[in-house]
Amino acid sequence: MREADGRTRNVFVLGMTDLQREELERMRHAARYTFRSLLDYTTLVRDTDHDFDALLDEARAQLADFSGPIDAIVCHWDFPSSLLAPVLSHEQGIPAPSVTSILKCEHKYWSRLEQQQSVPEVVPGFAAFDPFADDALDQVDLPYPFWVKPVKAHSSNLGFEIHDEKEFESALDEIRAEITDVGDAFNQVLRRVELPESLRGADGNTCLAEEVITGIQAAPEGVVARGRFSVHGIVDMHRDGSGHSIDHLDYPAVTVPAEVQQRMVDTAERFMRHIDYDDGAFNVEYMWNKEADLLRLIEVNTRISQSHTELFLKVDGTSNHEVAIDVALGEDPEMPHRQGRFAVAGQWHIFHDADDDAVVRSVPGEKELAALERALPDTKVTLYVAPGDRLSDLPHQDSYRFKLGSIYLGADDHEQLADRYRQAVDLLPFELDPVAEEGPG
Repeated sequence: MREADGRTRNVFVLGMTDLQREELERMRHAARYTFRSLLDYTTLVRDTDHDFDALLDEARAQLADFSGPIDAIVCHWDFPSSLLAPVLSHEQGIPAPSVTSILKCEHKYWSRLEQQQSVPEVVPGFAAFDPFADDALDQVDLPYPFWVKPVKAHSSNLGFEIHDEKEFESALDEIRAEITDVGDAFNQVLRRVELPESLRGADGNTCLAEEVITGIQAAPEGVVARGRFSVHGIVDMHRDGSGHSIDHLDYPAVTVPAEVQQRMVDTAERFMRHIDYDDGAFNVEYMWNKEADLLRLIEVNTRISQSHTELFLKVDGTSNHEVAIDVALGEDPEMPHRQGRFAVAGQWHIFHDADDDAVVRSVPGEKELAALERALPDTKVTLYVAPGDRLSDLPHQDSYRFKLGSIYLGADDHEQLADRYRQAVDLLPFELDPVAEEGPG
């Protein structure tokens, strides 16, 4: 927003991409702000082996070199961005949640312990275990099947559904090889706060085993601003047939009844107030079993979701970045309601099976993207691969499927949305070459 002297506010966005700049500039009041990238996307998102303290110093140096006022710092990526933002904000006198409250969400085991205290009715069975211990399986007091994952990881990376001891040992092999890429950097943040006795020994390289939960998935997204809790939208999250991966998102949510949506919102508020989370955005993922009317909390994310941004733009008429910026500026957040071009919007992922490694030969180019825009105006495509990429080398993939790209679409109703997705896929060719089996060295 312009101040009395007529200047625009400087908003620093961690790891801003070209697509995000475009989305930010489509906000209702974008002319009031100057958007500046803080660190780069490759460093914060694509790289897999982080040094939190080094990234913090690099960001501090960039801000120190800036000659103007630093009005807001916003984040829409997972760790390390999600914890760089509050540390930097506090140093600059910008409103942001406490680091401790964010860790009570992002450390999955700590979060479960806090949820057990505040919202026990939505907490599945869980147990922490040391993946490097010889008796790791003995530390898991859950019946098969159960889900295992690090207490901190990107998306569903290193997450596995376990049905027997053999699968557990196979998962441990992968976890042990990769968990420290994020876990060591996460430990750098844990050292900044006082940890409860219940968390002793459960550092960033610890894993969590959880009861497998099934049903319909949805996520309220909102903000807490100067103690005021609000939700600006609820998104449907549809899983694939196996239940392992999110297949696509729809907004606004329609698969869960209004009464259950309200239970999601009420539970989220109780938890956020319990951990003293304030002056920040959030989205909370839930699973609802319709037959048993059983609601389970999956995880709490301490930011707006980048995957939701285009959905809010299409349906409500502005980016969800708007409320994140409002909070960082110390102003009352305000989102429009159903003022966008479309009644519904969706994000679909384009996947390739993780058991079938390949090298990318070609991806949709300008010609194909232009044809898609002509056929389906206001459709956005994000590509995650480029020619020459080997799929098994891609960062931050889930354990079951490789993500090639995403498509964002708007429509008059959900049936038309699904039809437009099928039409879009036909217009977006990917060519992959199989990887020859490597013989003994």
